[in-house]
Amino acid sequence: MHASAAAADFPDRTMRWIVPYAAGGTTDVMARHLAAEMGPLLGQTVVIDNKPGAASIIGATQIARSTPDGYTFGTVDSGTLAFNPALYSELSYDPEKDFTFIGGLGRMPLVLAVNPNFPAKNLQEFMEIVRKQPGKTTSASSGHGSPLHVALELFNQREGVNLLHVPYKGSAPALQDLMSGQVDSMFVDLPPSIQMIQSGKLRVLAVATPKRLHVLPDVPTFDELGVKGFEAYAWQGFVSPKNTPENVVRKLSTALNTALRSEVIAKKFDALGIQPMPMEPAEFEAFAKSEGKLWGEVIRKAGIKLD
Repeated sequence: MHASAAAADFPDRTMRWIVPYAAGGTTDVMARHLAAEMGPLLGQTVVIDNKPGAASIIGATQIARSTPDGYTFGTVDSGTLAFNPALYSELSYDPEKDFTFIGGLGRMPLVLAVNPNFPAKNLQEFMEIVRKQPGKTTSASSGHGSPLHVALELFNQREGVNLLHVPYKGSAPALQDLMSGQVDSMFVDLPPSIQMIQSGKLRVLAVATPKRLHVLPDVPTFDELGVKGFEAYAWQGFVSPKNTPENVVRKLSTALNTALRSEVIAKKFDALGIQPMPMEPAEFEAFAKSEGKLWGEVIRKAGIKLD
C-alpha cells in the first residue's frame, strides 16, 4: 500500500499519546481529558503512555524516534522546547528539527504568592521589602530550570532585584513550605495551588497575565501594578515525529482544536486553572521558537545549567 493510500485511511488502529511525566499530574490529566474527546473525533482509541523523567527529555526523545505515521504523538512543554536547549549542553533530541508541530494544548498562568503571614499585603510593599534587603526574601520553585524558577529569574532581571531562589523537588513540597512559612514567596502555576489560594492558605499579590483571571478577579496583573509587560506561563503543546504526512497532521490538528474548543474541555480545564491554547501547526511552531528565544536568554543570563 502506498503511503498516501495509508494516510487516506488514517487512522485505522489504536493511537499512542506519550506523556513525558508521571500519571496523575497536571500534564497527564490534561492529556487524558483531551484523548477522551479526540478519540471519538478520530474514530479510534487514544492510549496514554507515561514516560516520565529527566525534565521531559525521556518522553520527548521517544516521540522524536517513533515512526512518523501519525499513530504516535505526544505532549511537549515549555521545558522541552524553550528551556532545555539552554539548560543542557547536549540533548538527545533537537527541539526545532525532530518534531512535526501540531498545535498548542494549554497554558497555566503563573501568579506571585506569599505566605499569608508575610508582612507585605500588596506588590508595592513586597517590592519595598525585597529592595531593602537584597537576597533575603526567599522564593521557592518546583526545581532548577522549571517554569517557576525561570519566571523568578525573569522577574529578578526585569526589576533589578534579588529574590533568593530555593529549589524543591516538585511543586507539592514547595507549596507546603510556603504555607508553613519556611519560604516567603513563590511564582506558582494555578493547577496545584488554586485550592490553597481560594481557601486563604496563600496570598496572591499579582498575576503574570495580560488581563485579570476570572478565577481570581480581585487580584491585579503585574502590568496594572507598574511591572510592565511581565507575563509568564507554563505551557504545553502537541507534536509528532518529524516527517509526519501533511494530511495526517491536518486530521490530528482538526481533532485537537475541536476538542480544545469544546465545552467539555473548557469546563475541565477551567476547574484546573488551565487556559486552552488552540493553535494551527505553523502558529504553534512560531510560538515555540519565540518562547525559546525569550527564555533561552533569561536562562543564559541567569547562568542556570542542569548538566
